[in-house]
Amino acid sequence: MTMTSISNKQLGEQIGRNAGSFYANDIAARLVYFSIQRGETEFTAHGAVVATTGEHTGRSAKDKFIVDDENTHDKVWWDNAKAMTPADFDTLLADMTEFLKGEDIFLQQLYAGADTEHRFNVEVYSPSAWHALFIRNLLIRPERGDLAGFEPNVTIVHAPGFKADPARHNTRTETVIACDFTRNIVLIGGTAYAGEIKKSVFSLFNYHAPAKDVFPMHCSANTSATGETALFFGLSGTGKTTLSTDPARALIGDDEHGWSERGIFNIEGGCYAKTVKLSREAEPEIFGATEKFATILENVIIDKDTAIPDFDDVSLTENTRTAYPLTALENVSESGVGAPPKTVIFLTADAFGVMPPIAKLTPEQAIYHFLSGYTAKVAGTERGVTEPQATFSACFGAPFMALHPTVYGEMLKKRLEESGADCWLLNTGWTGGAYGVGKRISISTSRRLLTAAINGSLRSAPMRTDPFFGFTVPVEMETVRADILDPRSRWSDKDAYDAQARMLVNLFIENFAKFGEVAQDLAEAGPKASSAA
Repeated sequence: MTMTSISNKQLGEQIGRNAGSFYANDIAARLVYFSIQRGETEFTAHGAVVATTGEHTGRSAKDKFIVDDENTHDKVWWDNAKAMTPADFDTLLADMTEFLKGEDIFLQQLYAGADTEHRFNVEVYSPSAWHALFIRNLLIRPERGDLAGFEPNVTIVHAPGFKADPARHNTRTETVIACDFTRNIVLIGGTAYAGEIKKSVFSLFNYHAPAKDVFPMHCSANTSATGETALFFGLSGTGKTTLSTDPARALIGDDEHGWSERGIFNIEGGCYAKTVKLSREAEPEIFGATEKFATILENVIIDKDTAIPDFDDVSLTENTRTAYPLTALENVSESGVGAPPKTVIFLTADAFGVMPPIAKLTPEQAIYHFLSGYTAKVAGTERGVTEPQATFSACFGAPFMALHPTVYGEMLKKRLEESGADCWLLNTGWTGGAYGVGKRISISTSRRLLTAAINGSLRSAPMRTDPFFGFTVPVEMETVRADILDPRSRWSDKDAYDAQARMLVNLFIENFAKFGEVAQDLAEAGPKASSAA
């Protein structure tokens, strides 16, 4: 049998036959045991486990490839993806399976998708017990009785110790994440960063879902006691996980969802939250989850004597993480599904200090900001970043978008028209000046603004039109000081604020130009060049 013709099931059977020892669908407690016994992790004082990922402490976006075949050639957004030939993929697959021969292999059979109509049956094969625990925490765990007839339609081969050969496999480096969207096979080698596994599933979903009229979304979701759903789009560091984890609202999901004509559904069964500067006071639910047995802490430093995590220590990376199942939280949706949303929140962390803390968006403005996907990096988050830098990631998740962003923009437009959802832009960034001068908007202030947007009280608030960005901004509300709502008033040098705002407007305009004529009509909903003059 050639690698070209091998099915998902046959591939899995081959890996299992060639394994040293084979462990299928071990529960969390056994995976914790194996990870400790094998020296992969160590316990914290509370029974969570800590793992380190070595050289790679984040995604290796430049080492991700998609197989260019007759199905994907005219469909994939190649401006955003590197192509791999089917022959190179098959060589890589053969070499990787050969590399895993004789290794102990941990298999996890899991669901991706709470809606059974749009669900993937995912098999993940890894020689690492803690990575098996990670993906078990993150995806949806089938009932034991459902495993007997489990038929995979997605297979992920995870070999962190495997090193690709750029000359043989036509990769960029020894690290590779290769996705075959036709056969739904993913190969991950040369990196121990666990996020590559979960994001590969999302990449597959982003490619296939639109064909079934399902809008794939990089967002969190929660719901009220009366069933009113809210969505939270945002890039890393904007507060997506923090703000959607609310004791007063049931969490549907943390990071990845689909939106069909029936409503929204979680793709996952867990959370993968940032832990940098995590505190019990500011984020009690997430902090509490880090103290649960079998929660994973990734690249978090623990005290040698007490085994207590130090979430302020970022000596390994700013991108410290925790991975836990939704069951680690108190208030979660049991079904993982929700009604079409009443509220859609776009999150940004504006480090330039010029965007208001909240703004109301028209549907056209919502699509513009969805396609823009703006936030800002600050000094210290990445090597070489010393001043705030604007970041635009289409659809708030460009690295995972297999199709052109306007495909997803059209799907958002359709769903907003059907649902009539209110759309808001919530800025969790800096006020009173840019990063280094001003202060970051407090989580408590962001929560008060968010609550007012979701419960509808902001709809009747007096509004002004922002002269730079064109959206409407509340002038006053009971729970937030008026000067917080007007960022310009908090700058001592108003001319400096205006110059900074014009600079950011120009960055929006320059970024949106890359979408060309296909999105020209949407450009009218964004900041205008006249305001940047």
